[in-house]
Amino acid sequence: MLELAQALGRHPRVARVDLMTRLIQDSRVGPDYAVAEESVGENVYIVRLPCGPKRYLRKESLWQYLSHFADNALPHFRKLGMLPHVVHSHYADAGYVATRITRHLGVLHVHTGHSLGRVKKARLLEKGLDEQTIEQRYSIARRIEEEEITLGNAGMVVTSTSQEVTEQYGMYENHHTKQMVVIPPGVDLTRFSVPETWSSFHPPIRNTLHRFLHDPKKPMILALSRADERKNIATLVRAYGEHPRLRELANLVVVAGNRDDIETLDKGAREVLRSLLLMMDRYDLYGHMALPKHHQPDDVPDYYRMVTKKRGVFVNPALTEPFGLTLIEAAACGAPILATHDGGPRDIIGNCKNGKLFDPLDADALGALLEEAVTDRAQWRRWSKNGLKGVREHYTWDGHVATYLKAVDKRLKEMGKRTIVRAMGSRRKVDSSRLPTVDRILLCDIDNTLLGDRTGMCTLLNHLAETRNVGFGVATGRTLKNTVKILKQWGVPLPDFMITSAGSEIHYRHKLVEDETWAKHIDYRWERDELLHALGAVPGLKPQPKDHQNSRKISYYIDVEKAPSGEEIQSLLRSRDLHARVIVSRQQFLDILPIRASKGLALSHLALKWGVPLDRVLVAGDAGNDIEMLQGNQLGVVVANHSPEVAFLRGQERIYFAEEPYAWGILEGINHYHFFGDIQIPDATETDAAEETAPS
Repeated sequence: MLELAQALGRHPRVARVDLMTRLIQDSRVGPDYAVAEESVGENVYIVRLPCGPKRYLRKESLWQYLSHFADNALPHFRKLGMLPHVVHSHYADAGYVATRITRHLGVLHVHTGHSLGRVKKARLLEKGLDEQTIEQRYSIARRIEEEEITLGNAGMVVTSTSQEVTEQYGMYENHHTKQMVVIPPGVDLTRFSVPETWSSFHPPIRNTLHRFLHDPKKPMILALSRADERKNIATLVRAYGEHPRLRELANLVVVAGNRDDIETLDKGAREVLRSLLLMMDRYDLYGHMALPKHHQPDDVPDYYRMVTKKRGVFVNPALTEPFGLTLIEAAACGAPILATHDGGPRDIIGNCKNGKLFDPLDADALGALLEEAVTDRAQWRRWSKNGLKGVREHYTWDGHVATYLKAVDKRLKEMGKRTIVRAMGSRRKVDSSRLPTVDRILLCDIDNTLLGDRTGMCTLLNHLAETRNVGFGVATGRTLKNTVKILKQWGVPLPDFMITSAGSEIHYRHKLVEDETWAKHIDYRWERDELLHALGAVPGLKPQPKDHQNSRKISYYIDVEKAPSGEEIQSLLRSRDLHARVIVSRQQFLDILPIRASKGLALSHLALKWGVPLDRVLVAGDAGNDIEMLQGNQLGVVVANHSPEVAFLRGQERIYFAEEPYAWGILEGINHYHFFGDIQIPDATETDAAEETAPS
């Protein structure tokens, strides 16, 4: 991913690439993991964000913290002062995060799955693991479900081969061919290449190999992979060991990870290496086969170059191979290749014409093919030359990026957005969220505040349309459905966010996505069924229609002549160990909410999440369920047509009582605080003095 990011950063149309990962403070990993931002190339940065505990965690243990990672990404965009055009996730956990970020921002989501949960589960079952063990180790059900959600959200899914599209993603319910784009990854040609002169090529690994081999000058047959049963190295050793002529012609070198003591490796690697050593002994391959214990990353290109220098061949005998990056790396160093006839190698050899495919289970045929590869000199030269040419034509990172950006542009046009341009700070289409870039927020109650006077409302909306730095939201006791309905009736465009059901829900304009972090937060001690039972016998309460309620809001009409007061209802619930917020509005409506839910708390959550200081938030309201969001560090305006229960707020700091009703009163408050310009916050004495003379 780093090489891809760096190639993107070099492209003239890309202004910035951020690689977002988890911030870790743990002695088991290097100190770089605790650096919040690190430059790793031209216009490329690693951005590390807090996510759960500071210590290192296995990826299977991260799921419960990933929503926090998504929330912590939003202030980063505010800090930059720009939104991404694209959020590209790699692997399932990143797909979870990107789904939430793109739903908030309304930007393109691109996904690359790499290793897929359904495929992994099938392979683990084939190996004999039972479903319960798989679930305990890998949380596989959660992973698969999140992959399904990611595929449903992503506008583009990048795969390396056609096989991935049909055989792997085809296992998913949300698999749609139209969203799939096959773009093979690239190879770093500055790292993987032929030496300028072979005569001066004397890599450190040469001495290591000479320890194992009687005649190091013979052609080298190389396999390089981790010690994994699926890599099928044993079949290659069998093909070599059972072919006497091949043993005379060439040496076999197997690089299978690093080890100090085989006994300390995990079970799978331990069994593979034991098998290889036993086969080495069985076929008496001492002096003919090398199985080095250690290698460094910088040794890998040299191994490929050794193959080329000795006129050998690189072999990938894996049972399955989704792509085959090592084949491209070897080809870039001039080495011909032989590979399994599964998956990616078919595309690679088809494009490069630099080797042959084989059945990974047929050791005899592989032995014959290896002999042909090291004895047919004309074919060897043709394969080597074709590989060098083919990699540059089909498998460079710059070529990958060019194809990638064309595909992204196409998706952006389909979404009705601007294509990627160098000036990433340019104006964007209005369907993308502005919240990461605004520096202030206007939040209005709906009924009898924003709505009520159409001329005043239209004047306010026109002023808002002329600003780019003001976020706009509404807060209401209405459900989301009723909120959208009433706004449409009055001709109000959907705001950037909506606090609905008296603060028990938060939704964003783009696809009406719910703020899941808020929903989880307010579920604390919420017992809806028990609350309904407790309130069922209270006199003077009549349930409101179902479309006025939801899973986190219970609403009644209240007859103040018969019903207990709000304080008495609160006491009743507490006596039964039920924890809820009781709100009476306009002496007509009673709302029962989770203890952590209210318009005011929802406002604080939003301000914190999107990085807007509360003293740059202006709240407009008129009734009892607006009281909490009017009080605090935020700026408040109470419209002239307010209900009696808010009158006690008069004279409180940062709360202005307007002389005008409805939206005209909001405009009056905007002018009072100079909210669309250089905000002016009066101190307590100024506010009190101004409001001593304010009319009621």
